Amino acid sequence: MEALHAAGGAPPGWRFSLPGGDPAAGRRAFVDLKCYACHAIKGEQFPLPPGQAATAGPELTGMGRHHPADYLAESIANPSAVLVEGPGYIGGDGRSVMPEQREMTLAQLIDLVAYLKTLGGAEGHGDARRESAEQTAGRYRVRLRYDAAPGGRGGHVPGGHGASPGDLRARGGHGAGSGDGHQGQAQGHHAAAPAGRLTALIVDRVTGQPVPYLPVRARIETPGQPPVTLTLAPELGPGGLVYGAATAAPARARRIRLTVGAATARLSPDEPGAFARSYVVSFDWR
Repeated sequence: MEALHAAGGAPPGWRFSLPGGDPAAGRRAFVDLKCYACHAIKGEQFPLPPGQAATAGPELTGMGRHHPADYLAESIANPSAVLVEGPGYIGGDGRSVMPEQREMTLAQLIDLVAYLKTLGGAEGHGDARRESAEQTAGRYRVRLRYDAAPGGRGGHVPGGHGASPGDLRARGGHGAGSGDGHQGQAQGHHAAAPAGRLTALIVDRVTGQPVPYLPVRARIETPGQPPVTLTLAPELGPGGLVYGAATAAPARARRIRLTVGAATARLSPDEPGAFARSYVVSFDWR
């Protein structure tokens, strides 16, 4: 506790996070709070009056896969904290046109964010292929990312995403990694997609620092194909330590299961044992 106070009251690299919510309840909150009056979502039907369209705020189609949950939560609870230039964002007073939702319950906020995170379609924010996902497991916060090879059939990954413990945005480095034994095989008259990079950034939730000496394996499940299992080797890139491997498999994957084994380094006598456990983290990739 003394160290926590000395660090300013929060562990290094700490960031606010929400517990998991119920997307179905979040959609109900979206309707109950009449968010649809300002925000359109392609493919959704909301009870707007005949002839009326949602135009006051930005369209939310595809929003979920481009912003972390805590950013979405702040955008709802404190919409003027970050101002984005563009139509439907800033009013004449220089503040967000979105009103503060002070009557919203905490449960509604959690569920609404969960619903927004499901909005990962192609419309509005580019290609529909998922590029990254984040989860927590025990002592770890895990950020999984796939960068398709240039010209590959995987989803386009916008540039400029650096890897850092603070924001957990992992980017594939150029270090050695285990290859995918199923890639490079021809399928019909079409060659397999060129290998991209699958990387995992794993940080300690208490200190915010990347955790070394972890055995990491990924099982990539694609409909109609045998699962692909590969080892993610530690590598140092521009953003620091990540675990990565070359593979084309995530380009069409439905689910990726990441196994983080017990740390192979010697643990100090006062270590509570969190690093001695193994965790399996499942990511729904579509």
